[in-house]
Amino acid sequence: MDAYIAGAVFLITYAFIISEKLNRTVVALMGGMLVIFLGILEQEKAIEMIDFNTLGLLTGMMIIVGITKKTGVFEYLAIKSAKWAGGDPWRLMTALALITAVGSALLDNVTTVLLIVPVTFSITEELEINPMPFLVTEILVSNIGGTATLIGDPPNIMIGSQTHLGFMDFLVNLAPVAIVVYLLTMIALKFIYGKRLHVKEELKQKVMGFDELSAIKDWVLLKKCLFVLGLTILGFILHQFIHMESATIALGGGVLLMLLTRIDPERVLHQVEWPVIFFFIGLFILVGGLEETGIIHGLAEKALDITGGALLPTSMIILWLSAIASAFVDNIPFVATMIPLLHTMSELGGLGNIDPLWWSLALGACLGGNGTLIGASANVIVAGMAEGRKYPISFLGYMKVAFPLMIMSIIVSTGYVYLRYFVLV
Repeated sequence: MDAYIAGAVFLITYAFIISEKLNRTVVALMGGMLVIFLGILEQEKAIEMIDFNTLGLLTGMMIIVGITKKTGVFEYLAIKSAKWAGGDPWRLMTALALITAVGSALLDNVTTVLLIVPVTFSITEELEINPMPFLVTEILVSNIGGTATLIGDPPNIMIGSQTHLGFMDFLVNLAPVAIVVYLLTMIALKFIYGKRLHVKEELKQKVMGFDELSAIKDWVLLKKCLFVLGLTILGFILHQFIHMESATIALGGGVLLMLLTRIDPERVLHQVEWPVIFFFIGLFILVGGLEETGIIHGLAEKALDITGGALLPTSMIILWLSAIASAFVDNIPFVATMIPLLHTMSELGGLGNIDPLWWSLALGACLGGNGTLIGASANVIVAGMAEGRKYPISFLGYMKVAFPLMIMSIIVSTGYVYLRYFVLV
């Protein structure tokens, strides 16, 4: 009986998250609380189900980025890009796309779009061009760039936290395919948008007159931020060798930066996106209910029956299922459900080294999130910011451009997974 109740609570909560009728954080927390109120999990067990490594990593990075953005370095990069492009809109789009992709890999894609989109609006207003192609491009490359590293996209953070895989594992296994997908996507966008972007010569000259150095508000703070950010990324690279969890490194970096800058902690902690943190807490409890009642175990058995327990077909099913599902459902709750499912499949099927399954899940969830406006958190955030500026991005308008490009990225990923893990081994 508990299994039916847990399944019903999960599906109803999921439906409300997809519908966006209510705030998704409130919905996820309500689902988590119902799991406890209905006796599916006791409070102690529910707390055990919360992955504090994921939460710590997110919180630490949000603190570091929250302080860093006060320096104006992101505005500096945007103006520098505009001048490098000579005011040419396609070259400008390419430069902003590269900053967004790299920023998404080294910080995270949600934070990066929050910083880059307002600057994009400022530059496109100066050039008197439609910001829509820029916004769509930034959504796409933020998810592609986020695919490349452990810290780039929440699904990767969750996978890294629940497996033996570290920062360098993600970089070595996912960055090569992410770079190929990025290049192919930019080539496709050149054909889609290239001829629609035109700027008057006098406006180009106006942009060339901008002073990027004036965007930096505090040079001393910038040096401290870059030092701590570099130290933190080095910690991620080495964390498997120094036997320290990624959450400890991120939180340590956040605390060190607060210590060096002596900014009021209350102001700093306001920069943490607490709704995101509590959204994760609700999801972890919700999925914990599915684990506790045996639903995850049952789904794993069914999946093994379909694939016969063979690693190659299992990898391909996970890659494509993750991509299509993540296009229409936020990839965070989807991955939260899939992680325990893969663990159980590994235990039941005796699959041995299941790393190809984790890479398939990461590629499918991160790149699949590009398919629609609700596929990933970065998409929803950019759409909301665009609507606030009176440039609403339509669901179907976005999907016409993004969904075919997403399918292309998954076809590339299919070839990559097959060759790298099943042919060239």
